[in-house]
Amino acid sequence: MAVVTLSCIRRGGGRLCFFAALLLLLPTSLSASDSPTHQILPLLPLPLPLTTSSQLPITAHDDASSSSSSLPSLSVQLHHVGSFLNVTPRALLELRLRQDAIRVKALSALASRNGSSSSSSSTVSGFSSSVTSGLSLGSGEYFARFGVGTPPRYLFMVLDTGSDVVWLQCAPCRKCYSQTDRLFYPSKSKSYSGIPCRSPTCQHLDSHVCDPHQRCLYRVNYGDGSSTSGEFATETLTFHGTSIPRVALGCGHDNQGLFVGAAGLLGLGRGKLSFPEQAGHQFGGKFSYCLVDRSASSKPSFLIFGDKAVSRTAQFTPMIRNPKLDTFYYVELVGISVGGTRVAGIKPSMFRLSPTGDGGVIVDSGTSVTRLARPAYTFLRQAFRAGASDLTPAGEFSLFDTCYDLSGKTEVTVPTVVMHFKGADVLLPASNYLIPVDENGKFCFAFAGTSSGLSIIGNIQQQGFRVVFDLGGSRVGFAPKSC
Repeated sequence: MAVVTLSCIRRGGGRLCFFAALLLLLPTSLSASDSPTHQILPLLPLPLPLTTSSQLPITAHDDASSSSSSLPSLSVQLHHVGSFLNVTPRALLELRLRQDAIRVKALSALASRNGSSSSSSSTVSGFSSSVTSGLSLGSGEYFARFGVGTPPRYLFMVLDTGSDVVWLQCAPCRKCYSQTDRLFYPSKSKSYSGIPCRSPTCQHLDSHVCDPHQRCLYRVNYGDGSSTSGEFATETLTFHGTSIPRVALGCGHDNQGLFVGAAGLLGLGRGKLSFPEQAGHQFGGKFSYCLVDRSASSKPSFLIFGDKAVSRTAQFTPMIRNPKLDTFYYVELVGISVGGTRVAGIKPSMFRLSPTGDGGVIVDSGTSVTRLARPAYTFLRQAFRAGASDLTPAGEFSLFDTCYDLSGKTEVTVPTVVMHFKGADVLLPASNYLIPVDENGKFCFAFAGTSSGLSIIGNIQQQGFRVVFDLGGSRVGFAPKSC
């Protein structure tokens, strides 16, 4: 059987690691007979938090789509939440896992309600009865910096495929959390415009009220106790000189929560108020991101909108729409292989989205660790333990129940893991599923089970892939080695 290898050479004070060319020659569809069985995992330490910086525009990636479309494309650098925190690598991991648990619980609760909420329209006196969206922005993991208003004020914003509403903190601020940038003053922007309460845009909000001047007000409560409220308006957003006018967003004057320095949130979900839906006509309804493995590279991660967001090497799987919840990106996961063999106990029915909107699998940028329906996870864990039986077991760590003591080693051989989506077989790099959790050589299998029924593909498993969201084509793509 073929073996995916990763080689390391000494350079300066560290090691430079690279995959052998065989990985580039893998077929687009992996069968049991041609799937690699093992790969080499170099044992790198927990990553140090990177510092933030403003970046100039980048050129298109070499593997980007060569479409001749006249639609513009733009890109913006992504920053990990660790860039905003002065903490140790161990403390950052523990914080990520705690917030991850909160977010997963909130996402599952929202999915189980099928997005139902007490949508309302009333006078300002009824503002306290607001919708609970269920999302936890404290677990927002990636940020981007772009301009808001005219002239543009550049701000760090959380990016979230599990949210729709775009919002930011605004002055005057009755109650605001601490953010990295100065507050945005709508009175100083020439392009800021309030939205009438009876407009269709205001009606798209799950919950809204009207002020005495019949302007649209919004409020959103999140699953971790965070909240934002204020005026709903339109404003111009600017990404490296490319301006998108009249984006509906919340201008929050009363905000609280665990937002870790960000000025607000750019919702990248599928709902009508998300940024991709609002700006889809300008960028063809396409965007993608590539999350670099921070433990192996200092290369930045990027978010791209437009035709250049689509990689020529991507394998695509159809999006599935939940008619009762339009925010999430549902996909069809049909099986998982370990060591080149399909895990027999994992059935497509374990991941199926029911006609009533229960279950299913979503791709989420804000969740760190992939959660699988518990029966599927149990079979996956058993298969991986059997394939990694030569590794020294170690005690559990946080939500991870399959860990190994790899101290004193520089690399180990581990069984491959392939996630089989409808039409796309995604071979994960070893560093996407066996990760360091302390400074003493403990590594854990980075999957977890969930009893909620909703399975979530987290960003640890997405590292190193360009993940493409093609709303017009109703498909999600995965392109390996495309950052």
